[in-house]
Amino acid sequence: MFRIKTTRPQEFIEITGRIEEVVREQGVVSGMVTVFVPHTTAGITINENGDPDVVHDILTSLENAFPEKGNYRHFEGNSHAHIKASLMGSSITVLVENGRLKLGTWQGLYLCEFDGPRTRTIYVKAISD
Repeated sequence: MFRIKTTRPQEFIEITGRIEEVVREQGVVSGMVTVFVPHTTAGITINENGDPDVVHDILTSLENAFPEKGNYRHFEGNSHAHIKASLMGSSITVLVENGRLKLGTWQGLYLCEFDGPRTRTIYVKAISD
């Protein structure tokens, strides 16, 4: 488990390196790792980490589809964040081979913040084969 302080209302923070660090600390060489975020206005996703414009495009498209100000009924005023977090999901599972995450060439793991800035908790559990 670790925490991340987000700095903007909506952002993606790459956490690939942090997850690989936890996998090493837990001593898993071959198996899988699950990453879970216990928040209803944040998510976890895997996407391209080679071109930052991809993250920008995802955030822009989500904002266009689910703007902050909309015809929402939720009294806290952050329904857009709940919807976006639901679309991203609250967990991912990745294979581990030779102590490394089995990701594609351009893939990275991201914490998705939709209601920041906040301090977010990320749980990581690595399991050996």
